[in-house]
Formats: sequence, C-alpha cells, structure tokens
Amino acid sequence: MTDRVALIEERLRAALQPEDLHIADDSAAHAGHAGARGGGHFSVLIVAQAFAGQSLLQRHRLVYEALGGLMNRDIHALSIKALTPDER
Repeated sequence: MTDRVALIEERLRAALQPEDLHIADDSAAHAGHAGARGGGHFSVLIVAQAFAGQSLLQRHRLVYEALGGLMNRDIHALSIKALTPDER
C-alpha cells in the first residue's frame, strides 16, 4: 500500500465509515501523463450507509469533501463508485 492510498483510506474511513472500501492506485498506467504533475490516478469503490438517499453527484461530493486537500496535491484523477449497502 502506498502512502497516498493509506491517506485516502484514512480520510474516507474517518468521514464515511464505509462497510467496504477498495482503493486501486492506477498511476503506473498513466506514467508520463503531463497533466498529473505529481498527483496520482486512483479508483475507489466505497460502500457506505452515508450514501443512502443521495444522488450520484451528492455521493461524489461527500467523497471529495472527505479527501479535502488531497485532491489538490496528491490526487490528479479519481474514479469513484459509491454505493449503499443495499446496492452492493
């Protein structure tokens, strides 16, 4: 697990108390991508009750809020699949 993955996991667990959380570091597939500027590419699958009654946009906003400043320096691209336990 990379330091960035650990930071992402720590923030998401603290803010959203997920029942399930999988984070993939996809950065190697984007090596040399000029726009990355040091930030990584990640995919997140998160299952949390916090998403109940929330639209897709609201769910993504909750994830972005939980990650805070990581989005400005450690994460260049983030793919999010946010589900409720019933949608699993």
